[in-house]
Amino acid sequence: MNGSFLLPVMASLLALAGCLGVPEALWVLGPAALLALTAAPARAEEMDLRSALSPDAEAVLDASPDACIVLTKDGLVLWANTAARDQFGLFAAGNPFSFTMRVPELIRAVELVGRTGRSERARWSEKVPTSLWFEAYIAPCRLGGGGPDAHEATIVFVRDLTEQQRLHRMREDFVANASHELRTPLAALTGFIETLQGPAKDDAKAREQFLGIMQTQAERMKRLTDALLSLSRIEMRAHVRPSDLVDASSTVRAVVELARPQANEADVALELNIVDEPLRIRGDADELVQLFDNLIENAIKYGGDGGRVIVSAACEPSGSGMMAVISVQDFGRGIAPEHVPRLTERFYRVDVEASRAKQGTGLGLAIVKHIVARHRGRLNVRSELGAGTTFTVRIPMDQA
Repeated sequence: MNGSFLLPVMASLLALAGCLGVPEALWVLGPAALLALTAAPARAEEMDLRSALSPDAEAVLDASPDACIVLTKDGLVLWANTAARDQFGLFAAGNPFSFTMRVPELIRAVELVGRTGRSERARWSEKVPTSLWFEAYIAPCRLGGGGPDAHEATIVFVRDLTEQQRLHRMREDFVANASHELRTPLAALTGFIETLQGPAKDDAKAREQFLGIMQTQAERMKRLTDALLSLSRIEMRAHVRPSDLVDASSTVRAVVELARPQANEADVALELNIVDEPLRIRGDADELVQLFDNLIENAIKYGGDGGRVIVSAACEPSGSGMMAVISVQDFGRGIAPEHVPRLTERFYRVDVEASRAKQGTGLGLAIVKHIVARHRGRLNVRSELGAGTTFTVRIPMDQA
């Protein structure tokens, strides 16, 4: 490939990248690979991938995390990279693009690029078997150089936006839920303040009653903001595994003793079943205290009508070593099966009124889930209506 041929092709590719508006990192791959698509036969639909695309260029495009499909101007498949084949299935050379990608929005965009020679963009979503979101960048290109043997073609890049959309919705839901949880106590505080400044200004009895309610609402807001800040701190450090050596058994024992006054007040017998030897894990001591405290407090609050809560700590073998196993079992009314998978969602409550009456924030189990994940552990929930619920945490023990 001589210099006089490379210059016009590179110029057209750079112009194509600018029109298409795709990320720069993607076009670091694109031009290098497309420059190698040369020596094409006279009929584009009969182009042989092995003779048109060098092994080096194929390897470069295969490294792209986005699906990439090269088509003829008429929409016949010339080549597809590994990401495209893994995500969407077989792209047989010479078959119409629509045989594999049965997406009306995308097919129309490809046809429009073939007719007009202008770049297009398409977005679509799929609901089966799960919700998926995609965005495609489609642009014209010329294969084989700028001479009479060049062939007009179309290149399609497809990006999976599912994770991005999921995170966006999670943020929206989180902001909406947090705003709702804060709005109620704020409205109560505002209303009582206005009453104390107006009609009840000189009413000592009303003032004492209203101040008590205001304090309760302020404490509710404090619990919620503390939980939000705690969750935020844990998420910020989610990628960093704790390195301190912690004895899980002594930590559980200490948390149980701290929870005894609450259990006694609720008339719940708090039983302890812990192995004698230490359960050494790599962990964050403060986060582990918060983890066990949340589980035990939940068992007392929501399973306390069973009159008994058992906290156990032991070890068991696993494929990669030993695991510290901590479980909290109550004998309350249990949780319906449809609620169990959603228990660790932020602000999800099985019974909203009961949770608020017991001063719950709706974030306790979300915090538990994130702490367990940061410690590279697993959380399991087993519940049966009328028989109680057991939360079990498994965290890898220190191999040394």
